Amino acid sequence: MHLLDWLVLVLTIGGIVLYGSWKGREAKHSLKGFLLADRELPWYHILLSVMATQASAITFLSVPGQAYTDGMRFVQFYLGLPIAMIVLSVTFIPQYYHLKIYTAYQFLEERFDSKTRILTSFLFLIPRALSTGVTIAAPSIILSTLLGWDLTWTNGITAAVVTFYCILGGSKTISYTQLLQMGVVLAGMVIAGIYIILSLPEEIGMKESLQLAGKMGKINLIDWKFDINNRYTIWSGIIGGFFLQLSYFGTDQSQVGRYLTGHTANESKKGLLLNGFLKIPMQFFILLVGILVFVFYQFNQAPIFFNKSTELHWETAKGHEAIDQKNKAIFLQKKEKEKELIAAINQKQADQIPILKSQILDLHAQQAKIKEKAVDLLKSQDVKADSQDTNYIFLRFIVDHLPIGLVGFLIAMILLASMGSMASAFGSLTSTVMVDIYQRFIHPHGTNEHYWWSSKMVTLAWGIFCLIVAQFSVNMGSLIEVVNILGSWFYGTILGVFLCAFYLPKTQGGDVFWAAIIAEAFVIYAWKIDLMAFLWLNVLGCVMVVILAFTFQWIGQITQAKP
Repeated sequence: MHLLDWLVLVLTIGGIVLYGSWKGREAKHSLKGFLLADRELPWYHILLSVMATQASAITFLSVPGQAYTDGMRFVQFYLGLPIAMIVLSVTFIPQYYHLKIYTAYQFLEERFDSKTRILTSFLFLIPRALSTGVTIAAPSIILSTLLGWDLTWTNGITAAVVTFYCILGGSKTISYTQLLQMGVVLAGMVIAGIYIILSLPEEIGMKESLQLAGKMGKINLIDWKFDINNRYTIWSGIIGGFFLQLSYFGTDQSQVGRYLTGHTANESKKGLLLNGFLKIPMQFFILLVGILVFVFYQFNQAPIFFNKSTELHWETAKGHEAIDQKNKAIFLQKKEKEKELIAAINQKQADQIPILKSQILDLHAQQAKIKEKAVDLLKSQDVKADSQDTNYIFLRFIVDHLPIGLVGFLIAMILLASMGSMASAFGSLTSTVMVDIYQRFIHPHGTNEHYWWSSKMVTLAWGIFCLIVAQFSVNMGSLIEVVNILGSWFYGTILGVFLCAFYLPKTQGGDVFWAAIIAEAFVIYAWKIDLMAFLWLNVLGCVMVVILAFTFQWIGQITQAKP
């Protein structure tokens, strides 16, 4: 990057971190101050904090790439969110505030018993720690691509910086920092979208871009087919997405800990309800930016490999010249056909549109085969080629095509998004260990100062663990899908436990405990044999827990009724 980019990057991140640290200095040296910001934040803090927690660097790296390769159907993933926020505001939040709890799992001991609380805590800790490791890997991809650093070192530096930031500031600093982070993030995406449109050929505007993307099958917003093996349909989004989002926002401490910082239950409700109705437009816009990047590369030749390290190997591979020449020839031919297609659409030449569309799709298929040949060529020369480079697409566009200064701002945007979600994750992991395990079972009579310092040490331990996970996360394909799949393994089971607590008043702790263990084992088995798309695992786990717990309760009642 240019010196100006580094200056913009450092000043943007440094200024926001300093502001958050300055605002967070007033938090008390206690568990409540460190974990819940003394419970005094207004609704707009809740709104931006929960949005920043969910919208990590993975969102802004992987979602545009997801749209580039798979179209906009991923937006269906969020269709169940508004319904989930309504249910959450009516059911969960009043109970949490009434009991004045620090974590969601405290409620389970009040309702059931300690073993159910511990089991559910561990079901949360496992996916949250693993997905946080994946979150660390996402910005490391940025640094390794820009600077050529080894991913091991970049993961280490990223984890160290964020862990230090979490230890230093606590929940209040996190919330105030996230307030500005979301402003920078949204501004960055708007600027990127505008710049892409201005960079297209003179005759190609927003209307023509959407027309072309639509003919290429990228504006695939809604799929009405009911297919449990299809990841993204309206049914998996509304039904499976509802269960996932209700579990994520209602039982995942990384989100529960954000809205428990609200001054009152009504402040938390306002923030969550607004999040439910603003999140879908935000995700739509991020996907739209990915579509615009796709259109940009229809008129500007895309690299065979978006991962720069793989491209460096490609440029020195024997025999790459012939493949490059063929790829360029196909690109030029496709570019002309796409211009002809847009002209045919504007001139309403209905007979020419399907012919040109078929020709363009055939050229796309030829380019895909060329990439396969390139991967095979590198492998034949003992070079590990990363063909799953979805996560590099938007980043590569930023580095290669944005002007000096704006590159630094967009990189700062992605890093700030990462910092916000990682800080919330570390805070939630620390809260669960400190409140549900350490304070409850190991050291129940400590002082405020003791718990304050212990929380910092636990945060450090989680930073080290998540760094280890990050080392194994960089070659997993679309990171946004990895995180959502990890959540789907456990969120349904956790949600089932909470639904039993709220809606099955006669169920006992033992009923729910064994129902959760059996359901979780079956969910993992269903995923292993690829029984259904991952969003439906949330429904499976939740329904199994409720049905099994009710069955165990019924059997228990019959047994007790016998003389």
